[in-house]
Amino acid sequence: MCKDHDYAVSRRGLLGLGAAAATTAFAGGFALPGKASAQQAASAPNDISPDEALARLVEGNARYVADSGCNGDFSVGRAARAGVQYPFAGILSCADSRVAPELLFDHGPGELFVMRVAGNFVDVSGLASIEYGVAVLGIPLLVVMGHTNCGAVSATINVVEEGTVLPGHLPDLVGMLKPGVEAALAEKPADPLAAATRANVVHNVEKLKAAGPIVAEAVAAGKVRVVGAIYDIATGKVEFI
Repeated sequence: MCKDHDYAVSRRGLLGLGAAAATTAFAGGFALPGKASAQQAASAPNDISPDEALARLVEGNARYVADSGCNGDFSVGRAARAGVQYPFAGILSCADSRVAPELLFDHGPGELFVMRVAGNFVDVSGLASIEYGVAVLGIPLLVVMGHTNCGAVSATINVVEEGTVLPGHLPDLVGMLKPGVEAALAEKPADPLAAATRANVVHNVEKLKAAGPIVAEAVAAGKVRVVGAIYDIATGKVEFI
């Protein structure tokens, strides 16, 4: 059933919360969730538990799979979003054009903080974006999401198993995927691509959990949860792992 998560706030609320966020981010430095102003903590629509945030994603994906989505009109609430954002989940996903987090989780603009890179891996620039989401935006849930038939993972398998030489900067990308892929291939799985995709997600979930100081401290404090997921392109279903 569709639930209306109203992210619109009054003009006074926008000004107050926007000022609080700006003060936290730039005057006082990045603050972990729970250290923001009382006004911000009491008013932010994304001030929810990690488990509630995960439940929203599960429910949204179920709507998407059933073709009963609630968020077809992305123009709704546009003016209210202009001054502030309250994403309740951060999604690190692949750059694949068939993987669109807002659509497959059936949530509109301002609700998901999305970072995309081929192979959905954590690097320094991606981690900085995630840290901003946690420390400044107050995101309670982080999801590392791979998908079926991932070209980046498949290319990495070819490099590892066949010594394929890739052009340009692709070897750098493959280097980021090798830890998870090599671990999966060492087990001689029946479906190497599926196993490597899953192992790559698990590797980056663990990497993100340990990423100090911001994410690791938020996870240790129970303010943030990091989970993995696999999106099935053929069915539309997301499996959380």
